[in-house]
Amino acid sequence: MGLKQNLHNLKEKYKGKKMAPAFNALHTFLYLPNETTHNGTHIKAADDLKRTMNTVIMALVPCLIFGMFNAGYQHYLALGEIQQADGFLGASFWTLDNFIIGAWTVLPLVVVSYGVGLAVEFLFAVIKGHEVEEGYLVTGMLVPLIVPVDIPLWMLAVAVIFGVVIGKEVFGGTGMNILNPALTIRAFLFFAYPTWMSGDKVWVHGAVERAGTPDAISGETILGAYAQNTSLAGIDYWDMFWGIIPGSVGETSKFLIIIGALFLIFTKVGSWRIIFSTLIGALVMGLIFNGVVEAGWIGDTSKFYGLMSVPFWQHLIIGSILFGAVYMATDPVTASQTNKGKWIYGFLIGFISIMIRVFNPAYPEGVFLAILLMNVFAPTIDHYVIQGNVKRRMKRVKVKAA
Repeated sequence: MGLKQNLHNLKEKYKGKKMAPAFNALHTFLYLPNETTHNGTHIKAADDLKRTMNTVIMALVPCLIFGMFNAGYQHYLALGEIQQADGFLGASFWTLDNFIIGAWTVLPLVVVSYGVGLAVEFLFAVIKGHEVEEGYLVTGMLVPLIVPVDIPLWMLAVAVIFGVVIGKEVFGGTGMNILNPALTIRAFLFFAYPTWMSGDKVWVHGAVERAGTPDAISGETILGAYAQNTSLAGIDYWDMFWGIIPGSVGETSKFLIIIGALFLIFTKVGSWRIIFSTLIGALVMGLIFNGVVEAGWIGDTSKFYGLMSVPFWQHLIIGSILFGAVYMATDPVTASQTNKGKWIYGFLIGFISIMIRVFNPAYPEGVFLAILLMNVFAPTIDHYVIQGNVKRRMKRVKVKAA
């Protein structure tokens, strides 16, 4: 009772003052205030923005935990201290040593992402005098999952500031932005620090030399190997599906991403139309490239041959196309809102993603650029879908009137 009274007193103390938004954000972090809408509302439902964001975070947590294990596993594998893991459930993968090394490097990314991003959110809320919005809860979790595990923390902090300010706040905050903030952060890192985002290094922890060999052990990712027409060094399709491969923290395990997708679809937070249409677009583009190779229009000496010759279905288990389709393309603010628009929007994301992946061998991944591009065109897609519906209805009215 005393704690409740003290909180009430603090709320009254900050009420109407400049720091009220910051206090209210901390005060209601895990619950909603006991307030009801006094004016007329169009829709009444049990869910709200905070609950929606927490649902997405729950879908991301398995990818985060797996990413920690995989970061430690890739570290020891690159050093030659362990052999290739014996499957997804193998004892050599789910070890405490792997988790400790992975957590030691992944958790700072999470702390910096949330710390810097929320600081910017609080600053804008205090300056503008509006409540702190919950939109960054998901962005703060997504950012550590889509960057290389060894990216410098100061670099990540700069990118987060840019992404939150330019990608969201200048448009008016959550619900007003036209670009996905997490992908804006990723794009800033890609263009400002391309050597850190190339994805052609296997991260190794520690600044010591082992047997005269420095830490920077080079090793390509799956996409990098395909782009350079090199072998996959014993990695099979099941390794790609389960996620026991190099890559960004959250993108490798397609199994856990599928589980997260089913969870988001079941809770009606993620759009199944966008997810499926994105995958269909990727498969269609992959089939086109396979047809080009089979027709002999491009030789095996071409720099595009490696990724063009990849079986079309395999594009879904390499790189981050599946992660982008489930967690990025489905952003309800920046995606298309009409049902038909969602099919068009998602299809073009998948189609363009594979096109960029193949034609940009220097950086063989394109899903984040494709999603950002379609974020810009999403309102246009919805506009023409709505105008098409209006024209069809007007025709029906004229027919009945005649």
